[in-house]
Amino acid sequence: MECLPTYDTLDHSNNNDKDVEKERDPLSYLSKEETKEKIQLYNTAVTDKLKMTLNSNGIYTGFIKVQMELRRPITVRTRTNPKGSINILHISSTNTVREVIEALLKKFLVADNPAKFALYKRCQKEDQVYMCRLSDREHPLYLRLVAGPNLETLSFVLREHETGDWEAFTVPELQNFLRILDKEEDEQLQNLKRRYSCYKEKLEEALSGVRKPG
Repeated sequence: MECLPTYDTLDHSNNNDKDVEKERDPLSYLSKEETKEKIQLYNTAVTDKLKMTLNSNGIYTGFIKVQMELRRPITVRTRTNPKGSINILHISSTNTVREVIEALLKKFLVADNPAKFALYKRCQKEDQVYMCRLSDREHPLYLRLVAGPNLETLSFVLREHETGDWEAFTVPELQNFLRILDKEEDEQLQNLKRRYSCYKEKLEEALSGVRKPG
């Protein structure tokens, strides 16, 4: 079943891997006039009404979409499972990657430590797709503005850190993972048993009909 986009707001406009992008200050890359021009071009190109707004202080606000590609079991305090969903956040140009991650986890009441998650940018060039982990202090809305609204050019993905190191988790977290996996395994096993039981019953009915004298 396809997950529908959801909306949330993260607007604070008033207030060491080789693949990690260098930390940037988005306001130092474009002048106010350049930013204004970029936003005008961006708003002309959008097709989903998710436009950007430039404030008088030079800070701008807008929307980003984040795909939740979570693979490990997570602890949530709500019935809504964020895995696979697409979230639309309203943020400002001052909001950092770390703030975006924390907002997404807070939205779904994820109890896991935010430090265990990372925001990636996905870029498509010709037939190649590239994934790059973003620094915690980068500014996603600036990246969105520079790339334009086309999601093939740039999209954001939330994932767990690709460390492969289970020692980063506490014992209760690991035990909870095991409980979740045991539950999923039991559900799959019960579904498999029901399917084969139904199949067996139909085969026996078919054989019974064949054996009856005509």
